[in-house]
This record gives sequence, structure tokens and C-alpha cells, in this order.
Amino acid sequence: MQRIAVLLAGLAAIPGDSGTAQQAAGTALWRLAATTLPLPPALATGTAAVFWNPAQIEDSARTQLGIEGIQTPASIGASGMLAAVRVRAGAAGQIGFVYGHVGLSDLTRTGNSPDPIGSAVPVYTSALGVTWSRRVAGTAVGAVIGYHETRLDLARVTRWTLDLGVSRTITPGGGLRIAAATHFFSALSASDPAQDVYAGVEYRLWQGPLWGDHAVVRGRYGLAFSHGFGADHQVGVGFELGRVVALDVGVTREGSYDTEGWRPAAGVRVTIGKYRVTLARDAGVNQLGSAYRVGVDARFK
Repeated sequence: MQRIAVLLAGLAAIPGDSGTAQQAAGTALWRLAATTLPLPPALATGTAAVFWNPAQIEDSARTQLGIEGIQTPASIGASGMLAAVRVRAGAAGQIGFVYGHVGLSDLTRTGNSPDPIGSAVPVYTSALGVTWSRRVAGTAVGAVIGYHETRLDLARVTRWTLDLGVSRTITPGGGLRIAAATHFFSALSASDPAQDVYAGVEYRLWQGPLWGDHAVVRGRYGLAFSHGFGADHQVGVGFELGRVVALDVGVTREGSYDTEGWRPAAGVRVTIGKYRVTLARDAGVNQLGSAYRVGVDARFK
């Protein structure tokens, strides 16, 4: 996968180009974590989803808490977490904080033999941001100001980013929704591998009674681009039964510097009272195994 290739390129380039390679490697770690998203990042919803698109609106909730854990297969060895808290701030909309951390484990130094010597090699990236969102003329808009730190062995680089997001329902009743967001935006460049631009569209394919409840089927298409290599295209389907169970399935055609690949992912969301539990995984590629994500959202009115 080009995700791993970008990370290895960043590792090999240390020290290089005033931290540019390290920043790209840090973003590549987050792209590994995003492989568990079964829908386009621009269309992701939930408290922790402000990390992917800050235009998140939950009008009925006074306080929202969200936490997600991510684990990639042992052959990659990356794990991470996302946490967010958001509160209603009257006419100003909703404000909050978001924190994320993802890193590689079991990396050790070696000499003339494969036996490890010395301490482990630290490889991780973390982000802490302030988030805001509000509904303006029927459109959800949001922003995140984030501080990032990426550590690759002895090299450490920090940067500030400003991300903007929008999400709007076009037709009455939620039949058509479009969304877009920047991700880790810090430079006016269309070829910076340390940042992305997300876009997505969601259309209601069918709705009606099913098993004594109201069911909805939605089709989705998303795009991730402006990151220095080929665009990622994602198509998928979502199924919702009432406000209790939702299933999401998607397949991503990943762009690359030379070759392209396909990666499927699926997830299920179950709402129990004020809590929403999410379980998701990708199917893995090239026999590397699957990555998993577990999340819990809590909403307090």
C-alpha cells in the first residue's frame, strides 16, 4: 500500500527538508488509521468524526463525548486512538476539543545481526485541536485549529493546521447530502503529501417500513485528493433500521505513485439509549491482515 510506502519514505529521508518528510510520514500514519472508515471521511458523523470533517451538528445534545481505538494487523504494528468532547454554546454553535495519537510499536535498533540492541525506536504522531461548528442558512460549517507533533526516532517536528468543513442536505428529508473538508491543511499546495482534501456525496436510494420499523438505504461516493499522489475513490452503501442499528459497507480504490489497489471496509453502529457503539474493520490487502476500530459515543441532553 502507498500508505506504508509514504511512511517508509519519510523514515528514510530523516533528516530531510526541514521536517517535510516527517510531516508526510505522520499523515501517512493517520491514513493507515483511516482504513477502518467504511464511508468517505467527508461524510463521517459522530463526536470523534470532527477529526475527519469538523462540520458536525447535533442539535439535541448539550454535551457529546466520543472515543475510538484503532488497531492495525501485527505485520504493520500501528495502533491509535481518537477522543473528542463537544458542548453546545448557544448562538455560537458547538465548541470542543479533539485529540488523536497513532504510532508504531515493536521497532528496535539492530546492528550487524537481527538481534535488537538498545532502546525501542519511537515512531508516532499526535494532534490536539480546538473545534467549532454551527449551522448557517441550512449548511453545517466547522473548523479545527490543530497542533501536531510527529516523532520519528530522534527527529521531532511540530506544526499548526487549520481545517474547514461543510455539510449540507440538499433535498427535504435528507435525500441528498454533500460534504467537503480539508485535513491537516497548512500550506497552499495541491501536491503536499502531509495534507488531504475530502469530498463526498450521499443519496437516499430507498426508504420504507421493514420489520416493524423505518429503514433507509443510502448510496455514497467519496474522494480524497490534493495530496501528491493519485486520488482515492470510495463507493459504498449504508443501511439504517430506525435509530438503533446501522450497517456501512464501502470499497476504496487507493491512489498511488505507481500502482493502485482496492480495499474494502465494513462497520456496524448500535445505539443503546444515550450511547452509540461502533465496530468497524477493513478486509486487509496483500495478506497483511485486517485493521479494527472500536468506538463509543455518549450524548447528554
